[in-house]
Amino acid sequence: MRQREDDETAMETSESSQLDPKTTEPPEVDETHMTSTAPPADTTGDRRSDTPEAPETGAVPDSAKDTVVFPKITSTPDRQAREPEPVVEPATDDTTDDAASDDQAWDDHAWDDQAWDDQAWDDASWEEPGAGRPSGERSAGGPPHAPAAEHAVASAESTAEDLSADLPGPDGPRGAFTPVRSPGPLQDSPRDAWARVRAPEAPPGTVPEISTETLAAVAAGRGDQPSAAEAPQSPAPPPPPPAKPRLLDRLLGSAPRWVPPMLTIEGLVMYILALRAAPGPLAGVDQADIDGLGLISALPVTAFAAIIVLIAAFFVTLAANIDRKGLLLFQLASVVFALHGASALIHDEPRFHTAWAHAGFVEYIARAGEALPSLDARFAWPGFFALFAFISRAAGITDLAPILQWTPLLSNLLYLLPFVMILRLLVATTRARWFAAMLFVLTQWIGQDYFSPQGFTFFLYLAFVAILLRWFGRASGGPTSPTGKGRIRALLAWLNRLTPGEIPQSSTSLGDRVIMLLVLISVFVAATASHQITPFMMLGALAGLLITRRTTLSWALPLMLGLLVLAWINYSATPYWAGSLDRIFGGLGRIFDNLQENTGDRLVGRDAQHTLVLRIRLGILGLILMLAATGLFRRIRRGVTDRAAVVMLCIPILALGLQSYGGEIGLRIYLFALPGVCILAAYAFFPNLPAGTPDSGDEAVPLRKRYTRFRLKPELTRRWSLVLAVCTALVLSMAFLVARYGNEKFERVSKDEVAAMHYVYTKNKPSARVLYMVPELGREITPTIPWRERDIETVNYLEALVTPDPKNLNPVISRLREEGPQTYLVYTNGQASYLELNHGFAPDWGQRFRAALDASTQLKKVFSAKDAAVYTLRAYPKGVLPAQADAFARSGFPTTTATPVGLVGLGTMAGGLFLYEVLRMRTRRRPSSGRAWALRVGLISAVIAAAVIVERFLVLGFGG
Repeated sequence: MRQREDDETAMETSESSQLDPKTTEPPEVDETHMTSTAPPADTTGDRRSDTPEAPETGAVPDSAKDTVVFPKITSTPDRQAREPEPVVEPATDDTTDDAASDDQAWDDHAWDDQAWDDQAWDDASWEEPGAGRPSGERSAGGPPHAPAAEHAVASAESTAEDLSADLPGPDGPRGAFTPVRSPGPLQDSPRDAWARVRAPEAPPGTVPEISTETLAAVAAGRGDQPSAAEAPQSPAPPPPPPAKPRLLDRLLGSAPRWVPPMLTIEGLVMYILALRAAPGPLAGVDQADIDGLGLISALPVTAFAAIIVLIAAFFVTLAANIDRKGLLLFQLASVVFALHGASALIHDEPRFHTAWAHAGFVEYIARAGEALPSLDARFAWPGFFALFAFISRAAGITDLAPILQWTPLLSNLLYLLPFVMILRLLVATTRARWFAAMLFVLTQWIGQDYFSPQGFTFFLYLAFVAILLRWFGRASGGPTSPTGKGRIRALLAWLNRLTPGEIPQSSTSLGDRVIMLLVLISVFVAATASHQITPFMMLGALAGLLITRRTTLSWALPLMLGLLVLAWINYSATPYWAGSLDRIFGGLGRIFDNLQENTGDRLVGRDAQHTLVLRIRLGILGLILMLAATGLFRRIRRGVTDRAAVVMLCIPILALGLQSYGGEIGLRIYLFALPGVCILAAYAFFPNLPAGTPDSGDEAVPLRKRYTRFRLKPELTRRWSLVLAVCTALVLSMAFLVARYGNEKFERVSKDEVAAMHYVYTKNKPSARVLYMVPELGREITPTIPWRERDIETVNYLEALVTPDPKNLNPVISRLREEGPQTYLVYTNGQASYLELNHGFAPDWGQRFRAALDASTQLKKVFSAKDAAVYTLRAYPKGVLPAQADAFARSGFPTTTATPVGLVGLGTMAGGLFLYEVLRMRTRRRPSSGRAWALRVGLISAVIAAAVIVERFLVLGFGG
């Protein structure tokens, strides 16, 4: 009896395997023709992938679906004469040698699957095979040793004769159906798999029919055989093999794979030709056409078309919802080349005048082997300049202009590497990740990617955050939810219940984590030695991840890194702040003053077109912040908390309370907040979670609440989101050209301007002075000339006042006379354009002012070119000699009596806290005595080091 119950269960499992595993209802059965309709496809898509689904009725494992078994149908009507045929045990993953030999036997006499239909007989008309057979024995019978097609015809003709013999009657014994393993690569399910009766194959488009009388006879158990008319007809001959598809058909079928890269290559070629060709109606750039809007006013139509093609190719790949990493990275790099490499393709010399000054710093360190902290504050953080001085000297590079030319493009390509790594660590769909990368490219317009410490350390900042999330990240909340009453505790408890927006990282070995911890500290030290602000942004990111419990590190690490950055400022940057602490701490707490200096003052423009450029920049900021807020809201509605992205967004804003940074702290805040903003902004379009693996293209669509007024289909929603993302990217790409290159009229550098400065460098023995034009004395910091490229210790740069009246030369002549011989006034078209666009000078002021200089009898023109000219006085009083080069005298590093103690304490602190962090990785559950000892030593040493730092600030800051 038990054997019969097991056999019944197995028979039900066999027939239920034909149902769709996602459908809980069996297929409809036509009792007249015994045909079943295919179950409807599951199109709901509203189930969350992270919620376990309940077992469905009639569902079987996927392995059971692949099992194909054939019934043993005998034509002998005498069932008693047949030998007992044992039931074969279903095969498991560990297939025995006997099963392998059976497979080999079936391979020799395989049945033709085309001669059988996949239609299963109704469960009510059949019962399990005969009970009582010994398990594990194979039936003596089997498929006839004949060709597959002939056997299918013979079996079809004998089916009616065997129905009454093999099916149970009211009093007769049970039939003899033996489950047989299918030949070839198909494997039996680990579960019991019983035979599926297959009807002979009918011609395409038809289904073999069995009359209701035959079914009634079968159900009544009669031994009557069906008539010849009712017997299934012989199957039609197999159709001829399909013809080989044509080349065009194969190309069209594989179009989704080769069309996107071809579009990308076509867009790149089109863009290069549009910018490098001779100026014409459809190609080429005439730099004389650049106006107050910047470079966009001179770009040809084909350049815009190429950018649209590149962005369209990216979204064609993204629409396929397949994570083709190599292709997507190539397409992103192509967009970076088009947007950030435009200046290198158009201009012959590197743009942005400050980059030339940094080249001069590198040249001096490579030549003299030391820095000049008293010359410029940037020399107090010489890490970047020392690195490139070593590279240029080792490689024998004497002209850094080619490096300056392509640095913006190379910098943005480098930024993509750690940022994409950060995106890979987020619980987001493929579309959300890569669209965030696209937004990062389209909104990085502030121009801090030139040859500068800021551009270099921003890459270190992204690498710092990527290492934190990859090797020391944590995607879970606290050990327990906050308990007690109160709104704050309730809010914290609610946040802990949300799904983390970061992927839990797999455990790594202790050695790997120690190595990556050393790399993390090295990256921080490199940034500390190269830039003033970046280390504080790194500290803020680390502290934010600790507060939000998104890292496994402890507070010992930020304590150590914080003292290291303070020690660098205190010991290495002493010439910068000694005697004037206001340079460092003067802007603390002045949030509104810093905000006004970085936003309100920058909106003041006298030229209408250039004022539009400034407003477009603020418009990009407002749009991206609005999208970030929308994305954060949509993710919270789906029960996801993106703490890492929020930390990267909010921490840089705190820098607004530090200092104005020369009116540029707002640009730095925008730069460092950009990664977090782009991640959250991408969630505004694609907020869903990935279904299955993080790299899969499927999405887990949330269930809609009943009170939702508008309920769109998930597929329609995803399509509209993709369309809106494409439109947003196109708008931002055009806005980028205005925001990034809006100052191109005065930020570009021509060959004539470089040649004018090279003339001055030939007249700097023993020293020289260069006058550059300003509308107000004391306010301008960076001259709009390619300055300080060479001989920074012998050439001094001074301001010369000019007025809106181009004929008023008195301030210029007076300053030339005051500074003595070898003092030169450098006129450039870039300076004139700067005064016209930002200070309201007349559009033709530059031409009239140069004409006045040429006509002056007191001035002598010593260099002349189309875009630049150099003037000096015709005569100086007799006996007046050029001044010596003592303006940049080297100064030592002042010290105090407690300085050696502070240095020892600093080293002991770093060693103790690092050892504590390593021991904490090794024994995280049970603190050891060595771990506690390392912490005590580190904390005591930190107190001593901090006390010496404070002492030095007080003594040297006020006493000089």
